[in-house]
Amino acid sequence: MARNYSMDRRAYLSALGAGTTVALAGCTSITGGGSGTITPGTAPGFQPFEFRDGGELVGFDIDLVEAVVAETDYELGEWQTFEFDSLIQALTSDKIDMIAAAMTITDERDETIDFSDPYYSANQSVIVREDGEFSPSSLDDLSGHPVGAQSGTTGETVIQSQLIEEGKLEESNYNSYDNYVLAVEDLQNGNIDAVVVDEPVGATFADQRPVTVAFVYETGEQYGFGFRTDDDDRTEAVNAGLQAVRDNGTYEELRNEWFSG
Repeated sequence: MARNYSMDRRAYLSALGAGTTVALAGCTSITGGGSGTITPGTAPGFQPFEFRDGGELVGFDIDLVEAVVAETDYELGEWQTFEFDSLIQALTSDKIDMIAAAMTITDERDETIDFSDPYYSANQSVIVREDGEFSPSSLDDLSGHPVGAQSGTTGETVIQSQLIEEGKLEESNYNSYDNYVLAVEDLQNGNIDAVVVDEPVGATFADQRPVTVAFVYETGEQYGFGFRTDDDDRTEAVNAGLQAVRDNGTYEELRNEWFSG
C-alpha cells in the first residue's frame, strides 16, 4: 500500500542519527574500519521497497538504509538511481557504494559482489487481471500465455528456468520490462496475461490496481544489500547497523509501517 513519506519520519531518523553519534562518542565504533560516506543506489518502481511519491524517493529500503547507516560512523551519501539490471555495474565501477534494491542473494551475483546479512525474505507472486478469465494455480498453467517480469529479477529467472528452458513456454511469450510498473500496466491493458513479481510487491499492486494474486510460487529467496568484494569495512558496518536496528525495534517499526494494514 502507498505510504506518505512524512517529515516526522525524516525527523525521527535525523534524531536517531544524532543520538547514535553521541552514544558512539563514548564507546568503540561498530564500523570496525573508520568513517566515511556510503553512497547508496537503488531502482525505483518496486513499491513498497523503493519508488517515487510526488518526485520523492521513498520506501522500506530507503527508510531502512537511513536507519542502518545512522547506527554506524558512516555518513549517508545522496541516493543514486538506475535500472535494476545496471546496479551491479554501477557498484563495481564505483558509482555507488551500496545496492539497496530488494536484491535477492544468489550464488551468481555473489561471484561478482558481496552481500550483507539478509534483511528480508520473500517468494514470488503471479498476478493477473482482477476481472479477467485467466486464473492460473501453478507455473505450468502459464504455458501458452504471454507473461512478463522485470529484467534481471528473480521473477525473470523463474520464467526462464522453470518455463522457457523446460519447454513449457515459448520465448516469444515472455516480455521483459525495465520495471514492474510497466509490466503491470501491460497486464492491465491486456497485452500480457500474468506477471511474476516478488510477493510483497505483488500484494501492493493488488491493493492499488485492478489486479489480483493468483498464486504464490515458493522460492525461499532472501534480500541483501550489495557491496564491492574489497569493501569489507562498509559491509561489516552495515551488518552491525542492521543488527542494531533489529535489536532496538526500528526494523520491526519500519516493516509494520510499509507492509501491514
